[in-house]
Amino acid sequence: MTDLVTLGETMALFTARRTGPLRHARDFDLGVGGAESNAAIGVTRLGLRAAWIGRVGADEFGELVRSTLAGEHVDVSGAVVDPDAPTGLMVKGRRTAEAVDVRYYRAASAGSRLRPDDLDPELIRSARVLHVTGITPALSASAREAVRAAVAEARAAGVPVSVDVNYRRTLWPPERAAAVLRETVEAADVLFATEAEARLFTDGGRDAPGGDPAEAARALAALGPRHVLVKLGARGALEFSGGEVRRAEPYRVTELDPVGAGDAFAAGWLADWLGGASAGQRLATACAAGACAVTAQGDWESLPRRADLDLLRRTGPAGAADAVDR
Repeated sequence: MTDLVTLGETMALFTARRTGPLRHARDFDLGVGGAESNAAIGVTRLGLRAAWIGRVGADEFGELVRSTLAGEHVDVSGAVVDPDAPTGLMVKGRRTAEAVDVRYYRAASAGSRLRPDDLDPELIRSARVLHVTGITPALSASAREAVRAAVAEARAAGVPVSVDVNYRRTLWPPERAAAVLRETVEAADVLFATEAEARLFTDGGRDAPGGDPAEAARALAALGPRHVLVKLGARGALEFSGGEVRRAEPYRVTELDPVGAGDAFAAGWLADWLGGASAGQRLATACAAGACAVTAQGDWESLPRRADLDLLRRTGPAGAADAVDR
C-alpha cells in the first residue's frame, strides 16, 4: 500500500544565483520543482511512502525530474514520457533580497497534456490518501479531467481525498478557478488553503484577505471537507475539524526562499494524520515543516526529516496548538 498518491506537473527549475532582474542573471542552478511532487518528497522524508503520476518530455529535463524524485524515494512508475511535448520550465530569480520572481514556461508542455488515461486506477485505489492541487486543473482541459477522474476513483474506493487550493493567478482568474475547483473542494476530506484562497469559495470568488479566518474555515467545511486547514503565514495556521477550531503559532526562522512552504505544510500535516497523531500535534508538525522549508534555497531541498523537526522544536515555537472554540 502506498501512503500518498499525487498527480500534477513537475518542471525543470532554473534558479538565478544573482539577486536582481532576471535579464542580468548569468549563472543558474538546475533542479526540479512542482507542488505535488514537493508534497510527495515531503511525505517520504517523514517516513511514509509516496507515488507521483505525471507527464514529462522525452528529454534531459524529463529524465532529471524522474531521477530526482526516484532519488527521494518517490515511486515514479506512474510517470509517462511524452515523445511529442517538452518538459515544462520554471525560472526563479530574486528581484530584491525579499522578493522572489518566478516565471513559468509550461504552455503545451508534456505536463499540461496529462489525461485520464495516464492514471493507474489500482495505484489510486490502494493509496491511503490521494493528494491533488488546484494547479493541475488550470493547465488544460485534459489535465482537469485527469484530476476529476482521479478524485472519482479515490472516492469510489473509499480513499480520502486531500486538496491544496494552490491558486495561481497567472493560470486563470479567481472567478473561473472558484467555479472549476468547487467540485473538487466538495469531494475533499482534507482541504488546505491560505486566507485569500479560502475566500475564493466563501466571498464571491475574490482571492482577497480580510475577515475572520476561523469563520472562513467553517464556511469551507460546510462545503464538505472534514478537515480544513487555513495557512496564516507569519501568524501560524488553524484547523477546523470535529466542530473545533485549533490554532498553532508559527516557528520563527530566517526565511531564505518561501517557495514550497505550503507544500511542506501539507506534507507535514498529512504525514502526522496518516500516522494517527492528535489534532494539535499534526498542526504543529505542519507549521514546523513549513518553517523548515523556507530556511534554504530550493523548492523541496530543505523539506524536513523527523530529526529536523525535533531540532526546530527544541528552539521553541512561538506558541502551541490549542482548541479555541467550538
